[in-house]
Amino acid sequence: MLAHRHHELPPTAGLPLQWTDLRPGAPALADTVAAQLGTPPLQLECSGTASLLIALAALRERQPRRRRVVVPAYTCPLVAIAVHQAGLELQLCDLRPGHYDMDPAALRAACDERTLAIIPTHLAGRVADVGNALAVARSVGAYVIEDAAQALGARRNGISVGLAGDIGFFSLAAGKGLSIYEGGLLLARDPALREHLARTAARIVPPSLGWEGRRSLELLGYAALYQPRGLRLAYGNPLRRALRRGDPVAAVGDDFPLTIPLHRVGRWRQAVGAHAATRLPAFLDQLSAQARRRRLRLHRIDAIEVLDDPAGAQGTWPFLLLLLPDQQRRDVALAQLWPSGLGVSRLFIHALPDYAYLAGVVLPQDVPNARDFAARSLSISNSPWTTDEDFETICNVLERI
Repeated sequence: MLAHRHHELPPTAGLPLQWTDLRPGAPALADTVAAQLGTPPLQLECSGTASLLIALAALRERQPRRRRVVVPAYTCPLVAIAVHQAGLELQLCDLRPGHYDMDPAALRAACDERTLAIIPTHLAGRVADVGNALAVARSVGAYVIEDAAQALGARRNGISVGLAGDIGFFSLAAGKGLSIYEGGLLLARDPALREHLARTAARIVPPSLGWEGRRSLELLGYAALYQPRGLRLAYGNPLRRALRRGDPVAAVGDDFPLTIPLHRVGRWRQAVGAHAATRLPAFLDQLSAQARRRRLRLHRIDAIEVLDDPAGAQGTWPFLLLLLPDQQRRDVALAQLWPSGLGVSRLFIHALPDYAYLAGVVLPQDVPNARDFAARSLSISNSPWTTDEDFETICNVLERI
């Protein structure tokens, strides 16, 4: 076993808040981020999942006879919950073998005149193949929604992700590159569609002092505890308790409620995000440079594959996502590294059909490539708090296995 540590590395590289970020100010978060990304105006919502739910509600109004939403079989369970809450039908698409993208042949087979939208996912900050999703969507008259929840700041050919499809959304949740504890940013290229999204949100998203008060308190806690010593209390100790009772779903936080809360983001949290966003571009550059160095070290370990971007893409690097040769060796590595406090974790525990609590949301389906991806993958934090010594300790464990 690895030596006991007195501090905890986060599983993802979130931008730490500074106490000066907590001062009041103009609620210019959406405008600040849009200017950085070079996108049309962004629409701020209370979570990335709420952004997706609003997008689905708007598209359902545009195409009321279409009911199916096609998603990767390995993605965040919240995507399936959003589709269900929108009153739509979930259609899973298996992945390419050993990859995070949807399999092109499976995607074509999954789509027809009943398809409302396809949701490619920029998983782990890596840039997805949106072009294939667009081609299939156009052939059947469907929309493309880019799930860029983990990829705020990622680009392809110099253009922000989220702009190739019809709609895109980012997450501002805890541990993301930019966080207001919970938040989301929604974007669309077409002005008429942007206006429709805004009208939909105005109609279905209520103000809620209760929810906004709760999120404000959580944001204060996040500002205080998102650092190596605080994370041991807020993240590490609950993680190890979940692992001891054999509950990996709880360990990574995949056990989501089946109803997505909707409420409006208050002025103070918007101001906090706007203050912090001024440091975001430099922070993402720092993560990219660190990831380049550390990928070279991982490439020297036999039989380990590091997931990377396609040509012309520059993803974000909240963590490094690896595929090990088989589940047995992945599990041996996790047994040593997951409880160690070194920031090694798993992304999503299962392919979507394999979460017991989603049995009423996701129908059984044979998705072997998604199950293989879930069985062989692990993640290594790319946080600036992860020192070269920490990273070498992780690599030594992987080499021995």
